[in-house]
Amino acid sequence: MEFPEGKRYNSFTGYYRRLYGERLQKLVIDAGFTCPNRDGTVGTGGCTYCNNDAFHPGYSVPDKSIFTQIEEGICFHKVRYGRAKHYLAYFQAYTNTYAPMEKLKGLYMEALEHPDVVGLVIGTRPDCVDGQLLDWLADLKEGRALTQWSRELCPHPLVTLEYGIESCNDLTLKHINRGHDFACAQEAVRMTAERGIDTGAHFILGLPGETRQMLLDQCARINELPLLSVKFHQLQFVKGTRMEAEHDAHPERFLELALPEYIDFIIDMLERLRPDLYIERIAGEVPPRFVRETKWGLVRNFQILQMLDRRLEERDTYQGAAL
Repeated sequence: MEFPEGKRYNSFTGYYRRLYGERLQKLVIDAGFTCPNRDGTVGTGGCTYCNNDAFHPGYSVPDKSIFTQIEEGICFHKVRYGRAKHYLAYFQAYTNTYAPMEKLKGLYMEALEHPDVVGLVIGTRPDCVDGQLLDWLADLKEGRALTQWSRELCPHPLVTLEYGIESCNDLTLKHINRGHDFACAQEAVRMTAERGIDTGAHFILGLPGETRQMLLDQCARINELPLLSVKFHQLQFVKGTRMEAEHDAHPERFLELALPEYIDFIIDMLERLRPDLYIERIAGEVPPRFVRETKWGLVRNFQILQMLDRRLEERDTYQGAAL
C-alpha cells in the first residue's frame, strides 16, 4: 500500500497542502453555543466526560467576537506556524449547529469575512443537523450562498462537518448521556456526505464498559460510514466531571492502556480500517492542570505519532492490512 508522506497509514497531515499547495491552520472558535443534553432538550448535565475548557485555547472565549477570536488566533499560531497564510475557522466548543438557521448563517459568514479565512470546520452532534442546514452548507461550499468571494487559493469556501459520534455502541452512548443513538449518527453522516460536504467523525477509546474487542469490532461499523476522516482520542479523566467520579468509584469498568500498549492497540485498529479513510488524530492532549495525573507523562502528539511510525515498521503492517 502507498500512503501520503511515505507512511503506513492514511495520514490527514498534509491533506490541505497536497490539495492547495500550502498548510491551512485551524483557528478554534467559541461562538457561545450549548448542547441539547445540557439545556434540557434531550437531557441535562452534558456528556459525563465533558469539560470544554480543557479542549480549546485561551484566545477562544465567547465574550469576544468571531472576528476578534480569529485575529488573536492568527497571532497565537504565528509563533508556531509562521508560514501559514490561510486559515480555517474551527467552530469547536459544544454544539456548533445548535441554533436557529439565521443565527448560524450570521456566525459562519462573520468568520468567512476575514480575508485570511478560506473555510469552516464545524463541530457538532448528529442530532443537531437537518436537511435545510445541510442544503445551505452545500450551497456555501459550491459558492451559491455567497454574493462575493475573492480568495485566490480556492474558488469557494471549504466546508467540513465534524461529528462527535464517540461510540458505535448504544448502551455506551446512553451511559455517557449523549442523548442520541448510533443510528442517528449514521443518518447524519449519510445526509452530509451525499451533499458533497467533507465529513469527519470523533471517537473516544476507553469509555466505561467497552472492551478491547468491542472497540476492534467497532471498526467495521466505522468503515461503513461515508466519512472522509476520523479522530481517535483516548479517554481522559478531566477534573470535576462525572466520568472522573465514576472512575474513582469503579476503575474496573475502564480499559486503561500504557502508552506502548495504546500504540499497539491503535495499530490493531488501523489494520481493520479501510485504507481510504484519513486518520486525523490518534490521541488527545488535555493541559495537565485539568487532570489529576498524566499517566503517559508529558508526551506530545508529534512524539506519539513518531512512536506509531516506528511500531508500524517493526510490525511490518499498515492501514487496512486485516481487511
